[in-house]
Amino acid sequence: MEHILHKIDDLEMKLSFQEVMLEDLNQEVIKLNALVARQQQQMILMVNKLQAMEPSNMASQAEETPPPHY
Repeated sequence: MEHILHKIDDLEMKLSFQEVMLEDLNQEVIKLNALVARQQQQMILMVNKLQAMEPSNMASQAEETPPPHY
């Protein structure tokens, strides 16, 4: 009987440890989700800024004349 009680105690300790670890991992996932959301917003802002920039004075690839050796 004592052996069974010892096993139950071990299982309770392991379960308690797993609950703490699961909560810690959950908090990390929450932090990472917030980080990804911020990075996505920053990426959207960067893309919008790039799209809003005036085109450069350089000719596009289609407008470039080929080099003389062609």
